[in-house]
Amino acid sequence: MKNPQPPLGFLGGAFDPVHIGHLRGAMAVRENLNLERVDLIPAAQSPLKDQATVDAMHRLAMLERAVADLHGVAVDARELDRPGPSYTADTLAGLRREYGAERTLVWIIGADILATLPRWSRWRELLEFAHIVVMGRPDAEPHPPEVSAWLEENKSDQAGLLSRPGGGVFTLAQPLLDISSSDIRAMIAAGRDPRFLLPDGVMEYISNHALFSRNLA
Repeated sequence: MKNPQPPLGFLGGAFDPVHIGHLRGAMAVRENLNLERVDLIPAAQSPLKDQATVDAMHRLAMLERAVADLHGVAVDARELDRPGPSYTADTLAGLRREYGAERTLVWIIGADILATLPRWSRWRELLEFAHIVVMGRPDAEPHPPEVSAWLEENKSDQAGLLSRPGGGVFTLAQPLLDISSSDIRAMIAAGRDPRFLLPDGVMEYISNHALFSRNLA
């Protein structure tokens, strides 16, 4: 029997800064899977990345501006309130406790992340808490055999994904936007204009706070 509560989606990341690729990806998953909303979850500190360029306060403020007028996309700051590295397994376990055993939950990742999965903490446990939706990325690297086997073992179609709380992997084909936060930071540091890669409110915030400038201490 289908769960009467609409499914929820979550997209984690540093969002350093958030850009239109993040937002278009969240919107594409929400619309294609008929999710109630997608929450963007900024990491306090990714276990596999260097420290974010700007602190959590600025990244959260940019996210809040980015989604202010965006239907069905919101911000969840839970990882910023938790000490230590931001492990996805911990976040998903907390989301499952909060939303109950029957609610369909979807964790969204880019295809470029698949190659790093074996380095994630408890990565094989993720499907115990939610489905995984993989979005295509133009810069995705080939993933290792163990990830290929995991994808094949757990692959699901859209109907199967939405008929149970978690446990499936679904790949969503969508137009690819070749945009990255690191490229945007480099553009700003070089004095180039990143217009149309970022929401206007985020651009204004970056300008007002002189973020990502190469002459920052």
